[in-house]
Amino acid sequence: MSQQQAIVERYKVNLGSLRSQIELKLHTYHALRVWQGGQPTGKTGYTVPSMQQYFAITNMIRLTAARDNPYADWWMIKIEEKLDQAQQEMNELSAMLEKLITAVPEQISITENLNQEPFITPVFCNSHMGFRAVFLLEAYDSLARKILLANHVGLMSRRDMEGFLDQGAHQLRSLFGLALTYKNTGVSRDDMAANNARAREAIERLGTPPSDILQGTRRSEFAPNIQRDNAATYDDEAEKLGEQPKEQATSSDIELQQAKSEEQQAT
Repeated sequence: MSQQQAIVERYKVNLGSLRSQIELKLHTYHALRVWQGGQPTGKTGYTVPSMQQYFAITNMIRLTAARDNPYADWWMIKIEEKLDQAQQEMNELSAMLEKLITAVPEQISITENLNQEPFITPVFCNSHMGFRAVFLLEAYDSLARKILLANHVGLMSRRDMEGFLDQGAHQLRSLFGLALTYKNTGVSRDDMAANNARAREAIERLGTPPSDILQGTRRSEFAPNIQRDNAATYDDEAEKLGEQPKEQATSSDIELQQAKSEEQQAT
């Protein structure tokens, strides 16, 4: 072992893992509702996916992409494209609101409308797709504040306010819906090349990926390195992540109701 390798090994032993704390702060009921998802409807679970469900699916996509699953790579690219499109839509809506607010006379000063008791929650996710969705949700929260302010000062009608809010929320919900169409078939590129039973079942369920994705020549810039060892471990983790919870933690229900009440009073 060289001296340099010895130094690397020594620091591997002495150094621990890097950790950071990430928190999300939301000011509007509308953004909080997107975070929490829809209301439970009996045995069918939540009618609208939550951010936590989206995290679970995107984490599973990351794990199965590392197992040389072409469908995971395909869905990762589709989700990234949807994220780009949703962010552009959010930026355009925000620009429209900014232009509307400039109609306020210069002699009148209006500060940002911030919640005095915002909803704050830690964020736990293990994929770039998850964090980009959190950034998008924060952008929607900021957009919702501007929409509510414009309505409050008489620059936007209630009908227009509701339309703008729905447009912003739709970007996130359609993103969640796209992610939830992914199913872990456990197939690999070797299976697809052999056209075995597992590959045929995957094609029947999810269609045929584009040829460049099947060949592995096109992958996301954030795609993990392909790991061919410990396949069982990866598959077990992916299967656990794929199990969608039918119930969500309700620790923030009080904050949700408080935020909704405050926004109704403000508008």
